Amino acid sequence: MKSTKSAPAAPRNAFYAQSGGVTAVINASACGLIETARKYPKVIAKVYAGRHGILGALTEDMIDTSKESHATIRGLRHTPGGAFGSARYKLAGLDKNRAQYERLIEIFRAHNIGYFFYNGGNDSMDTAHKVSLVGTELHYPITCIGVPKTVDNDLPITDCCPGFGSAAKYIAVSTREAALDVLSMARTSTKVFVLEVMGRHAGWIAAAGGLAGSKSGDAPHIILFPEIAFNRERFLAKVKISVEKFGYCVIVVSEGVRDARGKFLAEAGGKDAFGHAQLGGVGPVVAQMTQAAFGYKFHWAVADYLQRSARHIASKIDVAQAYAVGCAAVELAIRGRNAVMPTIVRKSSQPYRWDIGEAPLSKIANQEKKLPRRFITADGFGITNAAREYLLPLIGGEDYPPYTRGLPNYVQLKGVAVLKLLNKPFVV
Repeated sequence: MKSTKSAPAAPRNAFYAQSGGVTAVINASACGLIETARKYPKVIAKVYAGRHGILGALTEDMIDTSKESHATIRGLRHTPGGAFGSARYKLAGLDKNRAQYERLIEIFRAHNIGYFFYNGGNDSMDTAHKVSLVGTELHYPITCIGVPKTVDNDLPITDCCPGFGSAAKYIAVSTREAALDVLSMARTSTKVFVLEVMGRHAGWIAAAGGLAGSKSGDAPHIILFPEIAFNRERFLAKVKISVEKFGYCVIVVSEGVRDARGKFLAEAGGKDAFGHAQLGGVGPVVAQMTQAAFGYKFHWAVADYLQRSARHIASKIDVAQAYAVGCAAVELAIRGRNAVMPTIVRKSSQPYRWDIGEAPLSKIANQEKKLPRRFITADGFGITNAAREYLLPLIGGEDYPPYTRGLPNYVQLKGVAVLKLLNKPFVV
């Protein structure tokens, strides 16, 4: 008598891509994802990574991660940057350029790719969601899982975003150290120091600067958030009070601070790759404002890429969470979940306990989680105890990379290319 059992499905390949601005821990997510996928060879044959993100799929330029040793993949956990290359490239809406999505499905079909893991922020979750819809429409089974990543900490539903904790730690430490420098020279030199941090619409990183101080009078004396409309008179009055009372004033300002009309203080004109207004630097604008009003000597600094690449001072919690969502993405796919993203669920703040949950991509795509008003002091220039309770656990612990002769030892991939199967170039 013949068996009625169906033969197990043949393993399919997976495609992984990094998207947007990278973080100090995005490669930890890649590490967790690839290491977990290698545990299921009967389900996932190989993990291909897009060279320079989603462009690697559109142009059929992919890296075969199976050619990388276990040691190299393990080393991704402590290596910053985007090991496979990222890209600021947003696919158009389905109604405007469906060809891009159909091209992705064409590539996936040619390379027997049944799993799409997209490691990014708001726009990336939208892309992953749309790819799952197009796959269904074209009768091509593709499991799409978003992997959260952003230093801006603005993805909804998840308690925090991998990448934020390390950026927050860097800004908190840098603010405290710079403040001690300024304080030591304030009597005869610099009175005002301004640190510009990332955060176009959400002030999470700026809020992290507030962790530098622990008691009244400690720096930073002023934090400028995108969520609070900038008022020049109130700001200058606060600066004057700080200098007269403490001898100096340290200011942390988010790049996305706007005036009451909604215009960026540092709008330079033009648009970036995602259609966002190009900003020209709010730090010098704010610093020069204080000099024009009071004649104070000032210095300003822009954390820029340093805040998102500083793996040497990464948060241990952040590294663990980044690795965990990479692992969870594969586990969700193996269980048959589709169009979802692993989330971080806070169980308690003291002591800090967290777990992994999941949320549908449809509820995350193109949504922004801004800093709650209850996290900002009544005067709009500082953080509350509620903010501290939320933020402090996320910067907890140290996870130093290995060092060789005084410098961190980061891994580099061989980057062996996947053989191209389509003789159809695609212009992006």
